Amino acid sequence: MNSNANKPQPPYYAVLFTSQRTEGDNGYGEMAQAMGELASKQPGFLGIESARDHELGITISYWESLDAIKSWKEHSVHKVAQEKGKKEWYKNYTVRVCKVERDSYFEM
Repeated sequence: MNSNANKPQPPYYAVLFTSQRTEGDNGYGEMAQAMGELASKQPGFLGIESARDHELGITISYWESLDAIKSWKEHSVHKVAQEKGKKEWYKNYTVRVCKVERDSYFEM
């Protein structure tokens, strides 16, 4: 996947969401897909990358601005998912917001 396809030249922003899940799906997969689709329609959204093994998940979403990130965080449907995550899906998680100053891409 060429994750750089929709990103502008830096600077732009990345939100790193690192998590440990609880046991079982409990509707997580369906909600994760819905959140990805909803995020992609938000102003300022640039792309998303995600990986998960049996212990750790990392999702990175890319945004044009801090205002776009704030709007996504405060989106009413996203807030429902956040609360459900705290109650049912995550043992723990960390959110980091970073400014991307430089990037490079290689493809064989």
